[in-house]
Amino acid sequence: MPGLLLVSPSIVAIGLFVYGLIFWNTRVALSGKHDEVTEYGFDKGKNFVDLWDQPSWPGAVKHALLFTAVFVLGALLLGAFLAFLMDKGIRGEASFRVIYLFPMAVSFIASGVVWRWLMNPAPPQRAVGFNQLFDKLHLGGLGNSWWQDPDWGMAAMALPAIWQMSGYVMALYLAGFRSVPEDLREAARVDGASEWKVYRYVVFPQLRPVTLSALIILGHISLKVFDLIMAIAGKQIITYVPAVATYVEIFDRHDPANGATIATYMLVAVAVLVIPYLVWSVRSERTR
Repeated sequence: MPGLLLVSPSIVAIGLFVYGLIFWNTRVALSGKHDEVTEYGFDKGKNFVDLWDQPSWPGAVKHALLFTAVFVLGALLLGAFLAFLMDKGIRGEASFRVIYLFPMAVSFIASGVVWRWLMNPAPPQRAVGFNQLFDKLHLGGLGNSWWQDPDWGMAAMALPAIWQMSGYVMALYLAGFRSVPEDLREAARVDGASEWKVYRYVVFPQLRPVTLSALIILGHISLKVFDLIMAIAGKQIITYVPAVATYVEIFDRHDPANGATIATYMLVAVAVLVIPYLVWSVRSERTR
């Protein structure tokens, strides 16, 4: 009873502000409230079908998938590479850890403002940021339109997110590297395995839980990204994603039902990532 009383405020807060608001959002998504004066009613899920008839929605889904693929893969590879270098015992390791983790302490809004300047798509004569740097180095061919590219703009949009989250992934992988017993590595070396084979066949197979955890964390961040895109591009159709679409539907078009429908789709997308991970975690704990 004392323990239950201790955690009861958290239980009430989570029940009200998480599950309660999820219930209310779902109720609005299943209603016909497409303006601020109409009654809620019940539309039998019609909003979830009609949303795909809107010209901007399929593009928003495509942009979110492209951003997610580039961001997750880039952050995983860069974080694992940095952790690999740190695992080799370089000098000043503590300083490098701070440097790599520092971007995570910066908000997406602040980093978005800086990266908007770095990825300025202006031509060489008016270029700033990377395009100006490439021009000064006589590498003008590397200059491009960055996030304004109609096909790969969202891939460029993922660069600030990779820069910001790769340090966190590095910390996860570094902890995983350090948890592998040195005896296993030495046994592999004694058997004639090269250093690359030690990592490939001994170390990396034991980092699957770390990779899965990082994948879940990065995946759910990418699916609901909002502030970074708003800071760089604003509400432009070329960088339209579901989180931005939710904001536009509710606050610009004053359509609560459509906004709640998009938010429900985002919730389902995150649940597809998180629920299997939770099931796997529970089964792993029971097995142990």
